[in-house]
Amino acid sequence: MKKPIISLTSDFGVQSQGVGIMEGTIIDISSNAYVIHFMHGLPDFNTTAASRTMETVKSLPVGYHICVVDPGVGTKRRAIIIKAKRGDYLIGPDNGVLNSAANLLGGCEKVVEITNPKYMCEPISPIFHGKSIFCPAAAYLSKGIAIEKFGKKLRFEDLVKSPYNEAGMKEDSIEAEVIHVNKYGSLNLNILQSMWDKFGVKKNQIVVFNIWGKRVKLPFVETFGDVPESTPLMLKDSYSRMEVAINMGNFSRMYGANVGDVCLINKAPMRSRKA
Repeated sequence: MKKPIISLTSDFGVQSQGVGIMEGTIIDISSNAYVIHFMHGLPDFNTTAASRTMETVKSLPVGYHICVVDPGVGTKRRAIIIKAKRGDYLIGPDNGVLNSAANLLGGCEKVVEITNPKYMCEPISPIFHGKSIFCPAAAYLSKGIAIEKFGKKLRFEDLVKSPYNEAGMKEDSIEAEVIHVNKYGSLNLNILQSMWDKFGVKKNQIVVFNIWGKRVKLPFVETFGDVPESTPLMLKDSYSRMEVAINMGNFSRMYGANVGDVCLINKAPMRSRKA
């Protein structure tokens, strides 16, 4: 029998016993589950980073994916389950961290609020819903409990919105946002690769990346080594979006770009203005 996949994402850090407690909670309910510790090093309380990371569960097998980045834990914010059309279940707080993942997994098929105490671990901690609510929900789902058993149905459009929108495209430009900066200082943008393909930029074509009044010419390439060392570039990342980087360098540090920054990408080099 194939083991159900349950993934855990949090801002707990690797030294937190909470990580092991969540896995133990899952195994106690669903002993056949295979738990993947997907990411526990997210920036504290950072829903943008959490949303971006949850998007990347698309690279995992179909499963039950939990996110515990939850600065509103214990308040009136809802605990939810989203069933995605690919077949995955996304479990976590209704604070926007699950929405983009649902969209990249084919869209939302169904969403419910978790309110049924039968599928929680009591006593319910007011500050550790990962243990008390989210992990039990994933474990029971993995054993075949129907999503409808957990609580009332919600509308996807009524959930708290994702911390970032999708990029906006015009004929010759895309207005985008930095949604992640990785350890190498590369920028992940809220531009889906499907949008980029429609934008019509060809391999090795130059685009102009505008951020904070700085204009950087970027060749669109397949991999970092397609340009000389220390050269800026643009390429498709491994998780459905677009990336700006420097080969063997740090773009974020070089140009002062950070998460949340708005940028503009133009197809053709912009002409300099005469003084």
